[in-house]
Amino acid sequence: MSETGRKARHRRGRRALRIGVPLALTAAVGLAYGTDFGLFGQDARQEAAAAGTTPWTDDVADGFASVDALGQKGTYGGRDGRTVTVRTQADLEKYATAAEPYVIVVAGTIAMNPKGKEIKVTSDKTIVGSGTSGHIVGGGFFLGQGVHNVIIRNLTIRDSYHGTWNDKDHDWDAVQMDGAHHVWIDHNDLRHMADGLIDSRKDTTYVTVSWNKLSDNNKTFGIGWTENVTADLTIHHNWFHETEQRNPSTDNVAHAHLYNNYLQDAPGTDITTAYGNYARGRTRMVLENSYFQGLRNPVIKDSTAAVVQRGNVFSGTSGRNESGGTAFDPRAYYDYTLDRAADVPALLRAGAGPRAALGAAADASAAAGTTLTVAKDGTGRYTSVQKAVDAVPAGNTARVVINVKPGTYRETVKIPADKPHITIQGTGVSRKDTVIVHGNAAGTPKPDGSGTYGTSGSATVAVEADDFQARNLTVSNDFDEARNQHLNGHQAVALRTAADRVVLDSVIVSGDQDTLLLDTRSKDALGRVHMSNSYVIGNVDFIFGRATAVIDRSVITLKKRWNGTSAGYVTAPSTPAHRKGFLITRSTVNGDVSAGSFHLGRPWHAGGDATLDPQTTVRDSSLSSAVRTAPWTDMSGFSWKDDRFAEYRNTGPGSGPAGTDRPHLTDAQAAGQEPADWLGDWTPTAG
Repeated sequence: MSETGRKARHRRGRRALRIGVPLALTAAVGLAYGTDFGLFGQDARQEAAAAGTTPWTDDVADGFASVDALGQKGTYGGRDGRTVTVRTQADLEKYATAAEPYVIVVAGTIAMNPKGKEIKVTSDKTIVGSGTSGHIVGGGFFLGQGVHNVIIRNLTIRDSYHGTWNDKDHDWDAVQMDGAHHVWIDHNDLRHMADGLIDSRKDTTYVTVSWNKLSDNNKTFGIGWTENVTADLTIHHNWFHETEQRNPSTDNVAHAHLYNNYLQDAPGTDITTAYGNYARGRTRMVLENSYFQGLRNPVIKDSTAAVVQRGNVFSGTSGRNESGGTAFDPRAYYDYTLDRAADVPALLRAGAGPRAALGAAADASAAAGTTLTVAKDGTGRYTSVQKAVDAVPAGNTARVVINVKPGTYRETVKIPADKPHITIQGTGVSRKDTVIVHGNAAGTPKPDGSGTYGTSGSATVAVEADDFQARNLTVSNDFDEARNQHLNGHQAVALRTAADRVVLDSVIVSGDQDTLLLDTRSKDALGRVHMSNSYVIGNVDFIFGRATAVIDRSVITLKKRWNGTSAGYVTAPSTPAHRKGFLITRSTVNGDVSAGSFHLGRPWHAGGDATLDPQTTVRDSSLSSAVRTAPWTDMSGFSWKDDRFAEYRNTGPGSGPAGTDRPHLTDAQAAGQEPADWLGDWTPTAG
């Protein structure tokens, strides 16, 4: 939409899910994402070049693995190398030990021979499972002195156990690191090994261990084997379940940051946890918002160690629970956002370990009532997405999964209101592999001569059916403003939703003006949307409409205008007075635009409707310098101060103190502006 007169041309109502949470996100082919990259409230490398990255194979790490040090700029694995798929030990070993960078996709079960073998991984590697199919059985990986920039993700590594619980003879770990640096171990299922699940030894440093499930093991996660106090590690969002010791044990660690972990000892099982988090030697540990359930000795420390505890929950624990000394401030090294400790058990039960939704559509669709396949090359049942949607019977009551194979699908797609319970998901390794794109704008003439499309009609994908889900794909509107200056109406929607209970997970939604229209089917209808782990890219009012929407752990990327100028507005809500509007939480706002050039939002009173009460809340998010110091502004004669615009606990150079032009929520107000307050009786789930 243009700033002048644009709303006069829009006299109509314009117009989440817990599936592993926090993955770094990707960029679409040919999209410019600027120089900042947000890791959904847990800042990843701020210099990650976003164009061409992928969710599981090219992500960059958060935590200490994201810190520039020892000549390494963060941790991005084999991003700069070729992607190869392996199904045998020989191929896995060939590429993991190669001198050049590789992204290695494990697409099956590999039984190690001899049992206990640890493949010696070299620098600049990403080893990632394809969906939930990547299993390493009876062995693991070894990262030796000086090995750096390695990512191990989405794998199940299991069963090197050799019959002796406290095994002193078989040093068979899932992942062992001796003197390595810049390593990210993320979203794995590690269990039942002869020795450790993870051993970080001999000054291994700049390591992040996140979103893993560690279970059924004795010596689980040991850190140390050194007299030096140099190692820096971040350990967050891991589920320790039925593990006896080293959960973890940290010996002589300079900076150990543990947060949002779930340590659980279930009653009546054969394994009893001896202790939880242990700070040994001269370790300095910060332990935040973790949940300890049923453990003996949940937190212990040596007299020489320091442990600072904040916000942890202890349920049914006994024995030692210790803290003391002075540690450090993790935010001096990187940004991060804490989940509430009370939410951690449910969060990790749903999100820890390998994820099926990315790169393994067969896993996700196996439980679905119907699966339809779309492929450009004719290898699927349908060659276009719309044809697959057309094949879904009206009034369907069971979920229909439309698996879309990698390719660029230049078409418009409409999911009509009488076809609920549809999932459209890309089957590629990356969300950039599957792209649905078209280039209509509001002023584009319709082919039948019946006028122009209008804003809502310009959408590449239009969702009018309840209980819709989309994941692991890109939806784009590539209307070329520069070449179409003669048209009256440059608003060009990529995705329009006008339905309730819409889940958008791990998607890219890209355009310029009016990229993402979050609407309802009528002014009085409820339309709830939960978007997570995603990108939204645009410049003018590019998140707009009257829906009740949560955008969580996502990246909102600001683009320059068609003529190279920097100016725009992130949101333009048109919320009814009795509804919730837009909640942006634990996200990042960034982009390659000028400092102080973008507003966070302005009130859209569609059709001049003074009864509307537009709302945008931006909280717990990282704001780049592109955000104006007075982030809200008026629109079409309506003052933002008469509506509902606020911030809470944002960080980054674009954040600022509360003031007349920058209202902040109080803690009490913020307690009523959480995702659950937006979503009500709906809990987004997969499938």
